[in-house]
Amino acid sequence: MMEYKGYLAQIDYDDDVRVFHGEVINLKDVITFEGTCVDDLRQAFIDSVEDYLEFCRERGEQPEKPFSGKFIIRIKPELHQKIALKAKIEDKSMNNWIEELLEKAVR
Repeated sequence: MMEYKGYLAQIDYDDDVRVFHGEVINLKDVITFEGTCVDDLRQAFIDSVEDYLEFCRERGEQPEKPFSGKFIIRIKPELHQKIALKAKIEDKSMNNWIEELLEKAVR
């Protein structure tokens, strides 16, 4: 993985043509780049993100942000109630209680 300005890229290597291919993975818009060595790949990544940001500026559009920190999830009302009660018992907001569980789950 590579990171630049909050944008994350996944890298693959094509041994047949001896080229690294990268794609920004944390947004809906498509940003790709390639390079023959790590330094070239890194610079191509930076250039591609900057090109994307400039393209958005020229069009008067807001660039897509890589994850806002908010997401909506639909659950059964019974589960919602259980979560709210558990969080209340632990003297936490539902948001904090769920965030702690998710942090543990992705470690």
